This record gives sequence, C-alpha cells and structure tokens, in this order.
Amino acid sequence: MCGIVGYVGEQEAWPIIFEGLRRLEYRGYDSAGIAIIGPQGDIQLRKTVGKVNGLDESGDHPLGSVGLGHTRWATHGRPSYANAHPHTDCEQRIAVVHNGIVENYLELKRRLADAGHVFESETDSEVLTHLVEEGMDRGLSFQEAFRRMGRMVKGSQAISAVLQGDGAEICALRLGHAGGIVVAQADGQAMIGSDLPALLPLLQSESNMGQVSFLDTGEMVVVTRDGVEYQDLEGNHIDKQPRMVSQEEVQVDKAGYRHFMLKEIMEQPQAVASAMRERVNFETRRVDLPDFPLSSQEIAELDRVILIGCGTSLHAAQVGRHLVERYGGLPAEAESASEFRYRDPYISPRTLVVAIGQSGETADTVAAMQMVKDKGGRLVTICNAEGSQASRIADGSLYMRAGIEIGVASTKTFLASLTILNLLAIFLGQSRGFLDTAKSQELVDGLAQAPRLIGELLADSAVYQHLAQEYVGTDYFLFLGRGVNAPIASEGSLKLKEISYVHAEAYPAGEMKHGPIALIDNDMVTVALAPKDSLYEKVVNNVREVKARDGRVLAVLTEGDTQLAAAVDHALYIPEAPEHLIPLLTTVPLQMLAYHIALLLDRDVDQPRNLAKSVTVE
Repeated sequence: MCGIVGYVGEQEAWPIIFEGLRRLEYRGYDSAGIAIIGPQGDIQLRKTVGKVNGLDESGDHPLGSVGLGHTRWATHGRPSYANAHPHTDCEQRIAVVHNGIVENYLELKRRLADAGHVFESETDSEVLTHLVEEGMDRGLSFQEAFRRMGRMVKGSQAISAVLQGDGAEICALRLGHAGGIVVAQADGQAMIGSDLPALLPLLQSESNMGQVSFLDTGEMVVVTRDGVEYQDLEGNHIDKQPRMVSQEEVQVDKAGYRHFMLKEIMEQPQAVASAMRERVNFETRRVDLPDFPLSSQEIAELDRVILIGCGTSLHAAQVGRHLVERYGGLPAEAESASEFRYRDPYISPRTLVVAIGQSGETADTVAAMQMVKDKGGRLVTICNAEGSQASRIADGSLYMRAGIEIGVASTKTFLASLTILNLLAIFLGQSRGFLDTAKSQELVDGLAQAPRLIGELLADSAVYQHLAQEYVGTDYFLFLGRGVNAPIASEGSLKLKEISYVHAEAYPAGEMKHGPIALIDNDMVTVALAPKDSLYEKVVNNVREVKARDGRVLAVLTEGDTQLAAAVDHALYIPEAPEHLIPLLTTVPLQMLAYHIALLLDRDVDQPRNLAKSVTVE
C-alpha cells in the first residue's frame, strides 16, 4: 500500500527521492518522510503529516547522495509525525521504511521493550528498526542484522533500510505477497521503489529503455555506490536477470486533464482496443489467446471456472461469470478473493481459477492464488502489471495493457478487464465447440464496435455535468441492475462512494422487493440500469415500483427508448449494442456521473480519503 523510494549515486538524493514519492503518492498519502545521509555521514530526517508536497514547504532540503523515502497509508497508528516513516533507532544510525503488516509485532515489541528499547511511535513498523539495531548491537554487520530481522518477522511486507556513514548502503527485502520492490541501475546510480513510476528519475536518463529487476518473496537486495547485489535471507548470492521496461511503462502524465481519473476515463476506448490487440483476428472473426497456458485437450477437460477479485475486480469477476457460462459453456462462480482465501474450496486439476487485479499485488488475491496452486488447480491472472506477484504465481497471464493507472478509483482497468473476460469466454467457447461459427463471428463483430461506442459516450460531458448539478445534494443512492448489469450497479455504487463520499448501495433489481424497497422515498435517488437487453422488461417493472412510491429515478437507457424515458425523472443513454458489450457501455455514464458529483463536492478525486491504489495488506 505504502510507497518506498531509495537512491544511491553521485547526484543530490533529495530531489530524486522527492519526485519518486510524488509519483507514488497514489499508494498512500497520510504522511511522508525522507532520510538523507548527509556529508558527515549522519542521517538527516524530514517528515510531514499529509501529502508529499508538505516535505517541500520549508525549502530546507538536506544535502547528500544517498537516501530513503516513504509515503504512508496508515494501518497501525493514526497519521502523525511520530508514526510517519522513516523510523530510526535511538542513535539515528539506521532509518527504516516499511510496506505491509508485521503480524507478530506485539510479541517482538514486548520483548524489545523488556530489553530496554524505547519506542516513539504507535506503528508496527518501528519494531523493524529496533530489530536491526539489536542485531548490530550484537556485533552483526548491517546486512547481517537486516537479514536477521527479515527472518524474525511474520507476514507479507516490503522493507528497506539505510545505514549512516560515508559508505552508506541501502538494503531492501520482500516477504510474502506484500507490495513489491523493483530495482534499477543506470549510469553508475541505483534506485529502489515499490512501483515503476518511482524509478522514472533514473530510467528517463536512458534513451528509451531501462533495466529493472523485481524481488521475489524471500529475496533481498543490497545497493551501494559500487553496485547492486541480490541475496536470499541466509546471505547466499542470487543471480537476477533484469528485464527491459519502456518509458511508457513508467511515464505518467495528466495530459492536460484536470485529474488522472478523468484522463483515464477518456483513455478507455484505447484501453479496450489495446486489450484486444493480437488476441482477435477480425478477418477470420476468431479469438486467439497465445499466452493462454492450457492446451486444447486441457480446456476440453475443464469442469468449472472460478473468478476471484477484490473491489472493482470482484465486479469484473461477477460480469465474467455471466460471460463464461453464456459463451464458454462452463459452470462459473465469482467470489471475493478476501473470502475465498479463508475457505477450503474444492479445487481439482479440472478447475480453472481466473484471478483479476489491476496491480497484481493485492494481498488477498495473491494469497488466494497461492492456495489454488497448492491445491493443484489451473490458474490464470488478468492484471495490468507485468512482473507482478500475480503474474509470477499464475500458470499464465492475460495482461490488460491499459497503461499505468494513477487514479485510485479504477476506471480504464475495469473496462480492460471486461474486454479480456469477453475474449476469454469466447475463446473457451470456441475451443470447447460450445459456440458455433455464426455465434462466434457475431460476438467478435460486436467487440470490434466497442472502442467506437465507448468513444461516443465520452464525446460530450455536458449531460453528466448537468445531472451532477441536479443530484449533488442527494445523500442516498440506490443502484439497481439485473443479470450481467447487477455487477455494474455495484461498480457504479462503489465509484460514487469512493470519490464523492456519498452513501450508495447496490442490489440486483429483483432483490429490491426483499428489503430495500422500504427505503424508497423522495429523498433517495434510484439509479436504474435499464438497457434494451433480455431482462429489460423486468427492470421496467422495478422502475415502476419505485415511481409508485414517490421515488426519484435516474435511468441508464438505450438510445431511442422514449417510453421508459417518459416514466423516469432523468435519463442517461448508451448506444444500441450487442448484449455482451452492454456492461462496458453502462459503466461509462456511472463513472462520469460519480466524477462530476465529486468535483462539485470539491473532493480529492485522484486520492480519495482512506484509500490507496494497491491494497497490499489485509
């Protein structure tokens, strides 16, 4: 969840680390801090409560060419100066930053306190500093003490520490499935970060490409002016093969838009097209997934599909369940990864599990994936991050190719997920002989229209701005959808909650009479997804039930539906489209409505309170 940046080289470290933290602020923005090894070898510490820019307000930047920075998303202890990272030992020899949860920190803290260690914060992270200090006090070197600390803590985490002195060095390690550590070297310098954007200050010094390495669980890196060395937690050398990354993978820019979220919403036609690239042959009108890890025979032997994810990715999984059953001809289930990982589900080699996640680092999803592997199931991930933990665990990866998404509220990665789920369902149906040629060609022809239709929905934002002004004072929203649009209702509700802080609930429309109808009055707005699909008449009946009880209704309709438009208070429209594309289209008006309501409420759209982009702790 939190952001980590470290630098060793000959340049001034402060501006490089500060810029790296700014590019990681989507990972956490409760507090921030930077530790610089000064000209005399001492640790110069600066912290702030709130966003990264607070570090720059005084203009008092310590000098030095080695440093470590952190931007925090609180788990243990409220946002405060004392709880902000980096944490140092009593003598300020060591500075530590941390992403994750130390599950046995209470046990460790009590033992350390009994031994005379004094704690200054409420965090679990501070025990890491004292463990390194304890090791060095026992005569171990910095590296040995850091490895010892890594062997003592429980849980999933990424940890980095810097040692004072002229020969200052940075150590970093990864345990379990917490947010990763990526390492870059170029031009006699080195950086570490918890995500690629942090490394841009170094990678942009290369002409077009840079080399990076990702730590796997149980691995450690030592970064000095002399170079980079990879080890395991016993100190054994590890050969790491760096991979090349393009500027596109690390470059992030608002491109003139007011917010990253708006930019990413507007990029959705390209994201959908990119997700289909080299996977759809529009001449033969067939889907081919060259990276799919199962043979035709193994696909034929599958007896069910389980789709898992958290948050927005769970909603994608729920849509995917409908698609896989309808077009793939297989029984399908969709489950929250955070619950799935704590069950003991029956999984066999004939079970295909599809794990969906934007970052590929979500702790619950990664842990659930490992459970699937342990049980012998077949495992595919849909994610947006090459080299992520999810992509390393899975048998195969279907990358979204959506480009970096900075806005905390996922938008373009959701539509990319839905696109790939369409492709996967068609691919399975083709491979298993479930889809005949005519139906397969019809579905592929529909996909070809998707980027254009989404672009039409984004061509004019005036209607969304107008309706946002109409509903901005509303405190309660109820989102309703049926069939494949029930998860889209949940996604619309989630977007409104995430970025506007307005209370919203979502239900399958058929469930309204089983409780939520008691809430209907003139103060609640019902957002009804009622496109022209196979369940249209059912939703029309639900809308009439709301209107009969003096409820206000904002409906998402298919263009030309004048009959239902006359019965509701306001309408948003999607173009007429094949049924398998409708979830992609109904999503867009809900994103835009949430964005403009949040704008009128003066919310921090890109970095909503209490949320972080990548949930790498439970």
